[in-house]
Amino acid sequence: MNEPVRVLGIEGTAWAASAAVYDGATDDVFIESDAYQPDSGGIHPREAAEHMHDAIPRVVEAALTHTHETHGGTDDGPPVDAVAFSRGPGLGPCLRIVATAARALSQTLEVPLIGVNHMVAHLEIGRHTSGFSSPVCLNASGANAHLLAYRNGRYRMLGETMDTGVGNAIDKFTRHVGWSHPGGPKVERAAADGEYVDLPYVVKGMDFSFSGIMSAAKQAYDDGVPVEDVCYSLQENVFAMLTEVSERALSLTGSDELVLGGGVGQNARLREMLAEMCAARGAQFHAPEPRFLRDNAGMIAVLGAKMYEAGDTLELEASAVNPDFRPDEVPVTWRDGGEQLFGRDDEGGEIRGAEAIVTVDADAGRVRKRRVPKSYRHPVLDERLRRERTTLEARLTNLARREGVPTPLVYDVDLREATLEFEYVGETDLREALTADRVAAVGSHLATIHRAGVVHGDPTTRNVRVDADRTYLIDFGLGFHTDHVEDYAMDLHVFEGSLVGTADEPAPLRDAFREGYEAVGDRAVLERLRDVEGRGRYV
Repeated sequence: MNEPVRVLGIEGTAWAASAAVYDGATDDVFIESDAYQPDSGGIHPREAAEHMHDAIPRVVEAALTHTHETHGGTDDGPPVDAVAFSRGPGLGPCLRIVATAARALSQTLEVPLIGVNHMVAHLEIGRHTSGFSSPVCLNASGANAHLLAYRNGRYRMLGETMDTGVGNAIDKFTRHVGWSHPGGPKVERAAADGEYVDLPYVVKGMDFSFSGIMSAAKQAYDDGVPVEDVCYSLQENVFAMLTEVSERALSLTGSDELVLGGGVGQNARLREMLAEMCAARGAQFHAPEPRFLRDNAGMIAVLGAKMYEAGDTLELEASAVNPDFRPDEVPVTWRDGGEQLFGRDDEGGEIRGAEAIVTVDADAGRVRKRRVPKSYRHPVLDERLRRERTTLEARLTNLARREGVPTPLVYDVDLREATLEFEYVGETDLREALTADRVAAVGSHLATIHRAGVVHGDPTTRNVRVDADRTYLIDFGLGFHTDHVEDYAMDLHVFEGSLVGTADEPAPLRDAFREGYEAVGDRAVLERLRDVEGRGRYV
C-alpha cells in the first residue's frame, strides 16, 4: 500500500489566487486564497495577471507555513511530495504566472511537478468528497458550463454551453444593470423578492445556450420590468435548463449519481433544483462545500495527489499552460474501472426517461408517453414546456414520416395530460446496437428532415430505435422549424456527443454518420459543424 502523500496545489486561472496543501494521511485540505476584485463589472486580463503576480507568493507562503507548523520543518525532507498547478483552461497571463511559480517550487523543493485541468479538478473534488463511484458531473462555472461522465479512460463531454459560461452570462446582465463583479450573488439576493416573467429557454439535447435569454433579460430591464423580477426569472430559467440537461445525462448514461462543480454551484436555488430532480428519479446528488465550489487550490491539490500516485507527472519542458485545455483531452490515469452502465431494459413495462414516463406494450405494438410535471421548474414554465413539446413531438413525428424518414405512427395526443400514444417500433435503442450502417442511416435521416426545414433537437443514441431492417427516429419533443445552418449543425453536434458518451470507439461511427449525412444533405452544414466544434468557450 502506498504511503499517504502531501501535495501543494496552486490555482490561478482567472480571478482567485489560491494555494492549498492536501494531506492524504488525514484527508485534510488547507486553503489560502486572495481573490481579485475588479473595479469594473468584469475581469480584465491584465489586472487579473497583476493580481496573480502579487498574490501568488503570499498564498503559497501561507500554505507552506501551515504545513511547516503542522508537520515540522524541512529537516525530515521537503514539506510536500509534489507541486500541482492549474494548467488551464483559463486566462493565459494568469496561467503563466501560476505555472512559473509551480516550476520554481518544484525545482527548489526537488519534488515532481503535476499539471491539472481546472475543470476536471471541479469534477474530481466532487467525486472525492461524495465517495461516488462514477457520477455525472455538472460543471457550472463563470467561464463555462458542461456535463461530463467517465468512459474508457477519459471524461467525455456529454453537453456544454454553445456560447458563454453560465457565470459570465449572468455577469453580462449585471454589468448592463450597473452592478459590480461578481454578479451571481447579487442576482441571487435580488431574486428573493421577484416574480416570474417569461424569458427564453434554450436546450439542444444536452447542450444549451444563454445568449438569447441574456439579451431578453437586458431588454426586459430596459423596458421597465422590475430588476427583482428579471433576476428571479433568470434563475428559474437558466438553472432549470442546467437541471434538465443533467437529468438527460443521467438518463443517457444510466448513472444514478450527480455531482456539482464550479462557482455558480454556490447558488442555493441551483442546488435545490438539482437535489429535487435527483430525489424524484431516485438518484444521489452531492454538492461540495462552498470553499471547493469556487475557484480554489484545494481541488488542484486533491487531484494532484491522485495523479501523483498514478505516476502522472510532468517534465519541465512539457509543462506549458493551455488556456483552452478541454477536460475531454485529459487521459484519466488515476481511475481504475468504474465505467458507466449505459443500459436499460425497455422492452416492456414502465421506463422513466429524462422528461417522461413511457409505458411499453410490445405485444400490442403500443407505446404511451406522458410528460411528467417537473417540480423543480416554475409551474408556469413547466406547463408551457410540457404543452409545447407534446404538440411539437406529434407534429414533427408526422412531418418526418411524410418526408420518408422512418418514425412511429402517432395514434393519440392529449395536450391537457401532455400524453402521446405511438406505434411501438424497433427492437432496441441504437445505443445497444451501434453499427456503422445504422449510424449512417441516422445521418441520412437528419439530412432529410433538415432539407424540410426541421431539426430533431435531441438526436441521441437513445432517441433512435433499430431492428434488423430499419432505423427509426423518435422523440421529436425538442425539435422545431428553422432555416438556419447553425441549427442543423447543432443537431449533428448533439448526436455526435451522444456517440462519444455511449460508444467504445466513437471515431469510426462519427465518420460513418457524417458520410450518411453528406450523401443526402448540404455540405455547408458539415462545415458549420466543424466551426461549432472548434469554438473556444473558455473566455
